[in-house]
Amino acid sequence: KDAAELKVKESNRIDTVVSNLKAMGCDIEATEDGMIIHGGKQLHGTSINTKKDHRIAMSFAIGALAADGVTEIQDADCVTISYPNFYEDVEMLSK
Repeated sequence: KDAAELKVKESNRIDTVVSNLKAMGCDIEATEDGMIIHGGKQLHGTSINTKKDHRIAMSFAIGALAADGVTEIQDADCVTISYPNFYEDVEMLSK
């Protein structure tokens, strides 16, 4: 709620998050200024469309750690704009 400004960033982050979480099996719906997630479902791997948005890529890379199966992050290298060592740090923390 109160996240309407996310519609005018690198991508419409609300729509991007909702569509990617749906692809992972999440029961989620977009609202005018945010989203509603109905929890309790196990996420599964899928191909994530980041829309070349570094925050989306990083968020779903972390989410993929909890998902069953393989998750592909499209344009994964877009994270270098804000966090060049992101994937190395995630790998180190996940050991």
